[in-house]
Amino acid sequence: MGNKSSLLLQEEEIAEIQQETGFLPSQIERLFSRFTSLDKNNDGSLSRDDFLRIPELAINPLGDRIVHAFFRDNDEINFRHFMRVLARFRPIKKTRENKLNSREEKLKFAFQMYDLDDDNHISRYELLAVLHMMVGANISEDQLASIAERTVKEADKDHDNMISFEEFCEALGRTDVEQKMSIRFLH
Repeated sequence: MGNKSSLLLQEEEIAEIQQETGFLPSQIERLFSRFTSLDKNNDGSLSRDDFLRIPELAINPLGDRIVHAFFRDNDEINFRHFMRVLARFRPIKKTRENKLNSREEKLKFAFQMYDLDDDNHISRYELLAVLHMMVGANISEDQLASIAERTVKEADKDHDNMISFEEFCEALGRTDVEQKMSIRFLH
């Protein structure tokens, strides 16, 4: 099983993945090639460590949070799961409905970046922690605390001092999430 050629995709698998994710066959094959290059154990799955070796994630201040979103319930993911997560970053095409890259799914992914304890709420502490990850020491502690406090106060409609997913969606109502959370995947 150590041979990568034994892990080739079959045409029917490509068709199923295309149907589920909206990726083109050429994109699926390219992403499969990237997936297998990350699969250091040649076992058809990726671990958190495999992901953390991706240079772009290693230097991203939210890299650990992005990796966490891939591995919410698992220690390893297979290619299908990998593709389902990546599908959330496909640009939305008005002519082709795909649940995985809908506005709601993109917002769920963004919400997970801030919900550090996975309790389906963003506390002031969690927001402050993510702000620290993003800006480091470029902004003073007082400024960051003020931003976190003001953000929670403005978004928190039920006054529980936390932001629920519904409140998060409402706060981002005018934001072009579809554009901001899209990556152009090469063919």
